[in-house]
Amino acid sequence: MTQPQTRPRPQVMTLTDAAAERVRAVIARSEKPVAGLRIGIKNGGCAGMEYTMEFAEQAGKFDEVVEDKGVKVLIDPKAILYLLGTQMDFKADKLSAQFVFNNPNQTSACGCGESVAITPVQPEPADASA
Repeated sequence: MTQPQTRPRPQVMTLTDAAAERVRAVIARSEKPVAGLRIGIKNGGCAGMEYTMEFAEQAGKFDEVVEDKGVKVLIDPKAILYLLGTQMDFKADKLSAQFVFNNPNQTSACGCGESVAITPVQPEPADASA
């Protein structure tokens, strides 16, 4: 009996060069040892959800570990389906500097850009012809 073919699992998140450089700089200034930057989502804000970021001293048991451009990002397991395909960027201008999430699952955002509405990725149904 042959095993069914599985397709490669997509990376949950990628980082731009600017985001990777900024994450490296922020981690380098940490006073404690840091295993990576943990990214998640939480309910809140006027659009319904907000991205969260915090230093992680170690990876959680169910965290998705993403290594991109020499940076380790830990994805909270509750956020994985909301973040699939997301690109994390870092933008700076005269008035602000912030991480920006280019998320294909985002359906809307509030005017200030602090909160978003995100629809989780739906698993593909099993192929009935297999």
